Amino acid sequence: MSSPRHAPPHPSLGFGLGLRVDHYETILNTHPDVDWFEILSENYLVPGGKPLRYLDRIRADYPLVMHGVSLSIGSSDPLNLDYLKQLKALAERVQPKWLSDHLCWTGLNGTNLHDLMPLPYTEEAIRHVAARVSQVQDFLGRRILLENVSSYVTYTQSEMSEWEFLRAVAERADCLILLDVNNIYVSSFNHNFDPRAYLDGIPVERVQQFHLAGHTNHGNYIVDTHDHPVIDPVWDLYADALRRFGRVSTMIERDDNIPPLDELLAELDEARAIASLVAKEAAA
Repeated sequence: MSSPRHAPPHPSLGFGLGLRVDHYETILNTHPDVDWFEILSENYLVPGGKPLRYLDRIRADYPLVMHGVSLSIGSSDPLNLDYLKQLKALAERVQPKWLSDHLCWTGLNGTNLHDLMPLPYTEEAIRHVAARVSQVQDFLGRRILLENVSSYVTYTQSEMSEWEFLRAVAERADCLILLDVNNIYVSSFNHNFDPRAYLDGIPVERVQQFHLAGHTNHGNYIVDTHDHPVIDPVWDLYADALRRFGRVSTMIERDDNIPPLDELLAELDEARAIASLVAKEAAA
């Protein structure tokens, strides 16, 4: 693995969790040792109500970042300006450290498929996505982060690897990257590539956040389900990511089979311990 060449574009926030309804009261009552929270933007795109009231109370004590699933940046449909207006209004309210979404498409002809579909890795797709990212960044008045998705299909039209595609989009659009370590592991298993080659193909200066999560292994393929703890091979890949990219803001996603907060805090401590060991290696 090559060593970091540049500092991350934003100072590390430390170690965070996805903010979930199940944990609102525990967070407010116990003030857990979490450095920051990531919110799912779509859960708060309303003018009022209980979710926003909880969010206002939690953001008084913790930094937030916003993470969306509806941008559909790779679709051939026009960008959804109503959605972007709602997103911008929420960002103005909660003042997140940054906003992110996925390098994918989620719908066509006005129909939302409610899934994160991969793109063909072509020059044409790079031009298409980069132009749309530029439009979004101009509208929001800030750079966004794009996340690599897990994938279960490939396209015969693809002209390059996924990491070459992600790098080209980020550089062409001048956006940043949310590197999902579990998604790299899942896709490397499904498509038989070296996950460490993926890490080495991503520019250090573009990576601003890591995701860690669990998945479901069906034997001959893996699905990114966010309903299990992080497994050892993903922790190992996270350590390699730290060796390459340095201390990057890290959070753990859990979207189903959500356990008590203490279990997620223990996983977060595991991430801290790995980051500490890698830092000691680098200093030796």
